Amino acid sequence: MAHKQKAQGGQLIAVEGTRGKDVARAADEVWSRLEDDHDGGISRWDASGAFFELKLAKRKDLTPSPRVLLLVYAADLAFRLHWQIQPALAAGHTIVAAPYIETAIAFGEAAGLSKKWLTELFRFAPKPDACVHVKEKKAGWKDKPTDGFAEFANVVLKSTRPDWRERERRASAVDALGRFVDGKRCRALKKKALRAL
Repeated sequence: MAHKQKAQGGQLIAVEGTRGKDVARAADEVWSRLEDDHDGGISRWDASGAFFELKLAKRKDLTPSPRVLLLVYAADLAFRLHWQIQPALAAGHTIVAAPYIETAIAFGEAAGLSKKWLTELFRFAPKPDACVHVKEKKAGWKDKPTDGFAEFANVVLKSTRPDWRERERRASAVDALGRFVDGKRCRALKKKALRAL
C-alpha cells in the first residue's frame, strides 16, 4: 500500500474570486490536485455560521452597512483561522482558504470603503503561501445569498440601500481583484498555476 507523502510544513493556499460558486468550484479543483500528496482540506466561507444566522433575520430587520458586513466577514475569517486553518498548518497540513482576504478587500473597495481601513481590518490574517484567482466576468451577482460573501452582501445592500448599483459594484470589485492579480500576488487559475502548488 502506498503511503501519502506529506508536505514539509503547513501550506496556506488562498482562492480568490467574487462569485461564491466559482470560488467553491476552484477550491475543489485546487484541493483535488493536492489531496493525493497532502493532508489537509478546504476552509470555506461562513464556517462560523455568522452569515447563516444573519440570513435567518427578517429581511426588513437586516440593514447592516458595508462596513458591518466586512466586520462580520473578518470575524468569520478569525473563526476559520482559529479553528480550522492555524491548527492544520501547525500540524503540517495544506489548507485551501476559499475565499480568503483579497475577495473581501475587493468587495469593500467596490462598496466605497478605504483600502487603508480594509488592510488594517485584515492585518491579523497571515499571508498565504500561494494564491490562485478565479476568472471573473463583470455581470451582476446571482441573488442567492448562500452562494458566497459577495452574493450575501449584495442581496442585503440592494434591498436596504437605494444607491446600491449591483452591476457597477460588481465591475468595481472585479477590477479591484484584478489589480491585486496584476500585481503578481495571485496567479490565474490555470493548469500551470496548479502544477506550481
